[in-house]
Formats: sequence, C-alpha cells, structure tokens
Amino acid sequence: MFADAPATSGDDTPGVLRVFILDDHELVRRGLQELLENEGFVVVGMSGLAEEAARRIPALRPDISVLDARLPDGTGIEVCRNVRSVDPSLNCVILTSYDDEQALRGAIIAGAAGYILKEIGGSDLLGALRRAAHGESLFDEAVKARVVQGLTEPKRDDPRLAALTPQERRVLKFVAEGLTNRQIGEEMLLAEKTVKNYVSSLLAKLGFERRAQAAVYMAHTPDKADGGQAR
Repeated sequence: MFADAPATSGDDTPGVLRVFILDDHELVRRGLQELLENEGFVVVGMSGLAEEAARRIPALRPDISVLDARLPDGTGIEVCRNVRSVDPSLNCVILTSYDDEQALRGAIIAGAAGYILKEIGGSDLLGALRRAAHGESLFDEAVKARVVQGLTEPKRDDPRLAALTPQERRVLKFVAEGLTNRQIGEEMLLAEKTVKNYVSSLLAKLGFERRAQAAVYMAHTPDKADGGQAR
C-alpha cells in the first residue's frame, strides 16, 4: 500500500539521472519527486517499504537511490547494504531527520555514498545527488576514517566470542559476508525466523545493536568466529 507508480516508465537519454525514492511519508516522496523532476531528474520508482525497495531497486537500476533511514519494516541502511550486495554499482544516499553517529557509521559500512539530513537546502541536495549518482562519495575522508575507527576493535581473544554457540558463530560469519537472513537460512537450511532469532541473540551477546557493527567487528577478527575452521 506504500508503493507509488513511477512518474515515468524510464528515460535512457544520456545525461538524464534516474532516481528511486524510499520514504514512508507520501508527502515527502511527492515533494522530492517534484523537486527532482523540475530539475531534469527522472523518478523511476517510489516506495514506503524497505522490503519492496530492496526488491525493486536492483531491477530498476536507478543512477541514485534516496533512502529514508527509518521505515516501518526496516531501515534505508539495510536496503543500501542489500541492494549493493546484489550490485555494487548501485549508488545510494541516506536522507534522514536524525543526526545519529551510529547510523552514520552503518551508512558508511553499508556502502552508501552519503548520509544527508533532511534540513539540507533543495539546491544543495540536488548537487549532492548528482555527485553521488556519478559514484562520488559525499563523506569527508577524514570523518569517514574517524567514524569507522571509532567502532570498538575486539581484543585478540575476545571473551564475547566464547559466549556464542557454534550455530551463532556460523551465522555471524554469514552476517559479516553481507548475507540477508533469508540467504543465511538457505545456506544453513534454517527457517528465516530461526536465523533472525540467532542474529538477535548473537548481537545481544556481542553488545551490538545493528548487523553493521557485527560486520565491522568481524573485519578485525576474520578467523575467530568459527575457531579458525573453514566452513
């Protein structure tokens, strides 16, 4: 019920930038659509649901996707991570009302081109989207490095890993590889709900709130989750 019909079936004219909009507020979607189309962008699709957007964006292949951070069924950061795991050439920016450093970290780790607050002016937003659509990062490199380094690096023998069950360790490795719950379930022959429960449990044991934090954690301990054994 959140889906909106695209304003156009698409435009392959060279130089025309194609945009997908994800926001759970219809007025915001319509406002962004009007702003973008008045400046020559083509809005190829809109949605208010994370799951729908994650499915449609790889099929539509927009030049840039504008993703709200918080949605009824997920986050724009998760959508960014999921679509870029399908096609790393897909460019995404997070457009949000929340100045949240933890979400900013998640956006960087998910591969977003930028994390933009909705208080931005229209002309500045248009310029940022044009840059991001051409593959340019909107993050200051120094800030980007500081944010990533700000995540707690695990010790060589982190006791938190010892608290994980063998199944949770396997799930953790798949999370670090960017797999969705459904994909992990297919790999491990488990129901998606069961995987979700494992993810919630391992995040709690590690002291994390988001999958992105677990992925960064594993980047520093690539051989620890399964005791050094290859899966």
